[in-house]
Amino acid sequence: MSFSFLPRYAFRKFAVLTPDALKKLGIRFLMLDLDNTIAKYNEHSPAEAVTVWVEDMKKNGVELFIISNSKRESRVDTFSEALGIDFIKNARKPSPKSLLQTMTAKGYGIGESAIMGDQIFTDTLAGNRAGIVSMIVWPLSLKNPLHLIRFVVEIPFRAACAIKRARRRGQSL
Repeated sequence: MSFSFLPRYAFRKFAVLTPDALKKLGIRFLMLDLDNTIAKYNEHSPAEAVTVWVEDMKKNGVELFIISNSKRESRVDTFSEALGIDFIKNARKPSPKSLLQTMTAKGYGIGESAIMGDQIFTDTLAGNRAGIVSMIVWPLSLKNPLHLIRFVVEIPFRAACAIKRARRRGQSL
């Protein structure tokens, strides 16, 4: 378990992650943040692109689970029901406790689990502390000034992840 703000992988958006990419990493269980990761804060139901992506993941043997810090159960429940995946609300990320409990309840180990979210200081840190693969995406919306400020503060960590990934591949930037 690591107290690191550096995600293992960074993507522009959730949809670029494929079931094949997860399989190559040995990931069979992907926990997803909801707000600003797969849905904007003002959306009340999943966009078609999210539904298609979720179905592709499920069809290819990747189990998904929404793990949200939101306390608004109705919104999390609405997305969960529409997408046909389980959820936990008020997860209290960056604590790894809810991630570890969810993995245990679902029967997955650390080596086959990952988390994807839009925030370094909650999602990435929780995943790293749990010892699982952490993946960061760009927030779907930065209209809220506080979200924009947080994103700017996170830029060095996102950049460091990209540099580290390029070096692993033997590429130059």
